[in-house]
Amino acid sequence: MEQKKNQYIFILLTVLCIMMIVLSSVKDGFMNPLRNAVGTVLVPIQSGVNYVGYKLYSRWEKYKTLLEAEAENEKLTAKIDLLTEENNILKQNDEELKRLRDLYSLDQQYLQYDKVAARVIAKDSENWFQVFRIDKGSKDGIMVDQNVMAKGGLVGIVTDVGLNYATVRSIIDDESRVSCMGIQSSDTCIVAGDLQLFEEGRLRITNMKKEAVIQDGDRIVTSNISSKFLPGILVGYAIGIEEDEKRLMKNGYLIPAADFTDLREVLVLKERKDDRFQKESKDLAE
Repeated sequence: MEQKKNQYIFILLTVLCIMMIVLSSVKDGFMNPLRNAVGTVLVPIQSGVNYVGYKLYSRWEKYKTLLEAEAENEKLTAKIDLLTEENNILKQNDEELKRLRDLYSLDQQYLQYDKVAARVIAKDSENWFQVFRIDKGSKDGIMVDQNVMAKGGLVGIVTDVGLNYATVRSIIDDESRVSCMGIQSSDTCIVAGDLQLFEEGRLRITNMKKEAVIQDGDRIVTSNISSKFLPGILVGYAIGIEEDEKRLMKNGYLIPAADFTDLREVLVLKERKDDRFQKESKDLAE
């Protein structure tokens, strides 16, 4: 049965081949009407298919180009982000190096004092560093009443100590009072903290004798008679010195040497004024 089926298929194919040979041998004139009819139908279809194919191909090329551009853009964006981050790190490192150099320079100016370097880790106000915390505590030798310096000069005094932190009250705080003197004349005065006045970048100088010769621009340092602060630490510069209304004393203002808007690293003097006083008293007794 299967063999007969295959014979029929073979015969059919043979007949088709013979018909194709016959048709191909017929003159063109006989085939022209058929060809024209087929052309009339197929040519518009072929043109339409070609047009649609071209449009689809063009859109695919544009889409592929867009995908490639987006991929390249993502790579460039990632590279820019990486370069920006590296640049920011370099800037931060450069700024930190500058601050550490300034701190080292300050350290060299006060070689007579043993110091501990510390970083500022918190502050109690959004605007100024009137009260702030550092990352060194009792385990690092930090004690209450130790003086604190930063770039420029005196910053404040340690008021509270934990195992690994300490609290510092700065000289701009309303409760701060520092006994000072003019380095040119040795005339004494008091530098009083005043947060409202510090908004103008100044602190108040009071308790100057009428005969004091402290003048505008004079360097103001901690005095020998201060009960809490070691002597000779730069506090700032005098400005606006004049006699009071009763002409009994002189008052004025001080431009702080330290920058209280951006404190990051400080130096804590390990020696305290009370320790020095006790040592001097012991030496005299001996």
